[in-house]
Amino acid sequence: MDINLDEFFDVENELNQRWPETKLEPSLDRIRALAHVLGDPQTTYPVVQLTGTNGKTSTSRMTDALFTRIGLRTGRYTSPHLQLATERISLDNQPISPDRYVEVYRDIEPYIAMVDSQSEIRMSKFEVLTGMAYAAFADAPVDVAVVEVGMGGTWDATSIADAKIAVLTPIGLDHTDYLGTRIEDIATEKAGIIKPGSVAVVGEQTPEAMKVILERVASVDATVARFGSEFGVVSRSVAVGGQLITLQGLGGVYEDIFLPLHGEHQAANAALALAAVEAFFGAGADRQLDVEAIREGFASVITPGRLERVKSAPNIFVDAAHNPHGAAALARALDSEFGFRKLVAVVAVMSDKDAEGILSALEPVVHELVITTNSSPRAMDPDVLAGLAVPIFGEDRFEVRPRLDDAIEEAIHLTEDELSGGGVIVTGSVVTAGEARALFGKEPA
Repeated sequence: MDINLDEFFDVENELNQRWPETKLEPSLDRIRALAHVLGDPQTTYPVVQLTGTNGKTSTSRMTDALFTRIGLRTGRYTSPHLQLATERISLDNQPISPDRYVEVYRDIEPYIAMVDSQSEIRMSKFEVLTGMAYAAFADAPVDVAVVEVGMGGTWDATSIADAKIAVLTPIGLDHTDYLGTRIEDIATEKAGIIKPGSVAVVGEQTPEAMKVILERVASVDATVARFGSEFGVVSRSVAVGGQLITLQGLGGVYEDIFLPLHGEHQAANAALALAAVEAFFGAGADRQLDVEAIREGFASVITPGRLERVKSAPNIFVDAAHNPHGAAALARALDSEFGFRKLVAVVAVMSDKDAEGILSALEPVVHELVITTNSSPRAMDPDVLAGLAVPIFGEDRFEVRPRLDDAIEEAIHLTEDELSGGGVIVTGSVVTAGEARALFGKEPA
């Protein structure tokens, strides 16, 4: 089927007429109705579902890479995308083509209209995309689907699937307008992905979040594996292009794993991914996965927009950190793994995010700041962001450049006096990271 990009963008325009992902009504009725008329595709393959505040996409990509290397046909659904919507739906660890994206949408479009006509609220964009992903995976067909929630857990559209493995990355404060302002409330919503009889693979959590998660595990008779108890990171050391790690898995120790990603948080994500794949195959103390296949899987991992180097001399990195928790992990990685004598941050955030928290997390490792914006209608006005920066950075450590390309150019200029010790980090939101990748000629991945 030969479809040009104009048709792809036509579909995107149609989808953008629907509620965006930032607006939702907590109900699974519409997505269940769509899935039902499609034959409940989400029941035709096992699902590994992931939730949490940060690290979901990186952990999803690692899990996908391990399954792929072991020999399973995979589907992966993640959000949001950095550059092109096709990134959200992957088969065999690769984004589907724009042609296939349009084809899947047109195939289920009549059924979407049917559901719309029977509900007071039309299906949201995310609900439609979820239906597209589940349908595409069934059509492939896949051996396993790795599915990241859009927001929360219990009421997220992806949760119409009964996941065999539920993965919970660290939980912090985000989307508080929908999920609540207490960690306990957010954890309750996210723990909803743990279904009866499943295995919950749980990342490092605050005591408040862990208590809620364990109560959910007990109430649905699930099994739990916890970071720091049943699995974890034994050791890690910085290596060229990433890090060398040793992981304690459910089936034993996996040594000499090269992970082409930076930061302690990515090593923890790797431990989560490994435990999820082990749990899927029923690995335990007497059954370890093939160590060489695990090494090859991790070595193949690509995570665009996650402390991703897009240029050298000066070193320019892009990171999608969009909340204080993510910004703090980014700051720790920049501080521990790169010896920058001068680090300049280019920051553009969304108006509904904790900009002060993001700036405060970055301040200890950033020498100068260039404030800007991105193309999203939700983007914070750079002058407003500058006002928030004054008490954190002072008036002499930041500049404002309303255009992202100008901001990056200014950041490069500010590092010119450090020929080999200067670095630039572009961060603050997924949209900022995606637009920066595009400016440096990076293809969607």
